[in-house]
Amino acid sequence: MTSGPRNILFLMTDQHRVDTLGCHNPTEVSTPHLDALAASGTRFERAYTPTAICTPARASLLTGKLPFRHKLLANYERNVGYIEDLPADEFTFSAALSDAGYRLGLNGKWHVGTHRNAADFGFEGPDLPGWHNPVDHPDYLKYLSDNGLPPYEISGHVRGTLPNGNPGNLLAARLHQPVEATFEHYLATRTIERLHEYADDYRTGRRPFFLATHFFGPHLPYLLPEEYYDMYDPDKIELPASVAETFEGKPPVQRNYSALWTYDTLSEDVSRKLIAVYRGYVALIDREIGRILDTLHELGLDDSTAVFFTADHGEFTGAHRLHDKGPAMYEDIYRIPAIVRVPGSPAAQVRDEFVGLTDMTATILDLAALDPAQAVDGSTLLPLIAGEKAPWRTELTAEFHGHHFPYPQRMIRDARHKLIINPESHNELYDLLEDPHELTNRHQDPSLATIRHHLTTRLYTTLRDRGDNFHHWMSAMSDTGPLDHDPSLSSFEPNTPTYTPT
Repeated sequence: MTSGPRNILFLMTDQHRVDTLGCHNPTEVSTPHLDALAASGTRFERAYTPTAICTPARASLLTGKLPFRHKLLANYERNVGYIEDLPADEFTFSAALSDAGYRLGLNGKWHVGTHRNAADFGFEGPDLPGWHNPVDHPDYLKYLSDNGLPPYEISGHVRGTLPNGNPGNLLAARLHQPVEATFEHYLATRTIERLHEYADDYRTGRRPFFLATHFFGPHLPYLLPEEYYDMYDPDKIELPASVAETFEGKPPVQRNYSALWTYDTLSEDVSRKLIAVYRGYVALIDREIGRILDTLHELGLDDSTAVFFTADHGEFTGAHRLHDKGPAMYEDIYRIPAIVRVPGSPAAQVRDEFVGLTDMTATILDLAALDPAQAVDGSTLLPLIAGEKAPWRTELTAEFHGHHFPYPQRMIRDARHKLIINPESHNELYDLLEDPHELTNRHQDPSLATIRHHLTTRLYTTLRDRGDNFHHWMSAMSDTGPLDHDPSLSSFEPNTPTYTPT
């Protein structure tokens, strides 16, 4: 625990690939402000989302619980029957901070439910619903008007062709606005205004604050002004190695999702341009984050404010012949950027432990001098940030429940291997050392039988102990070892402590 509560600045992006940060990929991209943040704090090399879809991931950050536990399992835009809002009595870190005297602010994407907005959870700031920049929002239109800036307008729409012959989803377009008129600049400006207000409140009343900026990007479609749309030369872009994906031995849904995102209907030049524009989008956001961090410094709050940077999940951007995200548990969409700077902690640290969004929830609570165990599926990162050799998990799990349609998946990975259980078709096993791009499914490879059994048993045991009922499927369909219960749920003898199959 910390000795007393700290201010917290929480910066979050949406659908953000790790390899678009210079501190992860210095030869390919430039993100000077995020790189500087990493150089002054701790970068987590193995950070993961609990699920690669916006609403459930953000609900996990808010509650400190995995999706199967909080049960908000899908984005409402594609919801196919799951609940659409967190239960009214659900624990949230915002309520805990508010009770502890914190002032709470959020500028940007909320996307945690349909009927209850950020204000319902104690956050000040404009209500900005939806999954992408709401460019018709009254506060944004007022910002443009107040500053004499031109309205939103795009051209040069980039789309592929869907299997039914219709135009595909919009992937990118040129935005005919200056940088100062972009939604990203607007969000940063509103954050800076609130930061000034919160700084005054903190200095006069010693009321600490939690202030978040949740950018809607670099989620597709990539809509950028010319300066950033053309920032990177497509001719110098290397396509990801996983465009060699054949989907052989993979769940058929992956090939279907490739068709949904129209990858094979786009030319190679267009695919390179999309990667270039995506990187330009990251650069634009990096610039706006720089403005926020500069303001924090100018206000003299560096020594009293912890700074977080992360994302809800990653993005394919052509990897595995896919775009967006979906029912494929590849590193591209499950690994996320994660940087934390806590005043007084060592700088320029790189930690290799497996961490996730629920750990950030626990860390927020710890920084506020509250019990981090309230984030029941997280652990505070402060010992790692302090440079300690703390006991830590050696495996990481993730889950998925569907997007467009129900599609349950569970995943476990350790330092080298990843196992994915797909009830509808083929399970997957990857050797991430020999096959870092996850092209070869080795689930049926006899040479990995021992590893497959170990990971299957570990995943089953973990899910069973958590109370994730997915374990019932595994107990019937996977080699989980001897059972200590009746998976059929049909044994009614109260004095039978164990179940032994005959």
